[in-house]
Amino acid sequence: MYTAISRNKRNTWLIVIAFVLFLGAVGLLAGWLAGNNWWITAFVLLFAGGYATFQYFLADREALAMSGAVEVGREDAPRYHRLVENLCIATGTPMPKLYVVQDAAPNAFATGRTPETASITVTTGLFELMTDRELDGVLGHELGHIRNYDIRVSLIVFGLVVAVGVLADLTMRAAFFGSRGRGGGNQAQLLFLVFGVVAAIVSPLIAAGVQAAVSRQREYLADATSALTTRDPDGLASALEKFGQHAQPLAKANTSMAHLWIADPLRPGALTRLFATHPPIADRVARLRDIGGHF
Repeated sequence: MYTAISRNKRNTWLIVIAFVLFLGAVGLLAGWLAGNNWWITAFVLLFAGGYATFQYFLADREALAMSGAVEVGREDAPRYHRLVENLCIATGTPMPKLYVVQDAAPNAFATGRTPETASITVTTGLFELMTDRELDGVLGHELGHIRNYDIRVSLIVFGLVVAVGVLADLTMRAAFFGSRGRGGGNQAQLLFLVFGVVAAIVSPLIAAGVQAAVSRQREYLADATSALTTRDPDGLASALEKFGQHAQPLAKANTSMAHLWIADPLRPGALTRLFATHPPIADRVARLRDIGGHF
């Protein structure tokens, strides 16, 4: 587990570097196709560096705002506060800020850069559906994301997905309304147009693939962390089974932050299955039942 935590810390910087290099390569190609207008390349590089920095420090607040989360204290949600506080005492983890989303769909996510700046968000539907034992498993899972530094990797992935969407939009606009093309020829204009269309289609697919690959593995690790924390893997397994039985999309579901939630918040479809950000619930439950057999 400690090896996985160290790997997540390294992955944060690897993702940031790869993100900047990817946007830089796109900028170089765009500048060449636009007739060696290297100001386009410089703009994309500055955008990449600035946006990566911006997302690192502000993406957690952005995710909370996009989900419609409202902060609650001990007096507002005593059951919620008590369960998280007990888990924090047991693991020596700093108490995160607690948020609630008014939504009937049961779900939860954790975010933040470090355990000291972390927060946990749950939906009202989660507390209406789960027993305390099951909530312990779910909240232990989210606390596992915090302890394993998954939250930092997830924020970078969230920023990457949002940034790629912005880049794709800018590329399309540049392709249709931008440069006269390399040497002013029709062939260069056509190349630039094709580049813009391809970038707009392929870039989000690449981002979705990265998002899915990172998320699936960290979900298994957080499940295992919850089992070790609560010493009750069957509690989380029971909660996951309820997620499967009562699955429904969130009212404010957003593809860019789908990987943050403990259960898939999107409406099922062919594309969401192809780029699923979560491993199958049946596989997660089977792993937890197997862990339970060893306690």
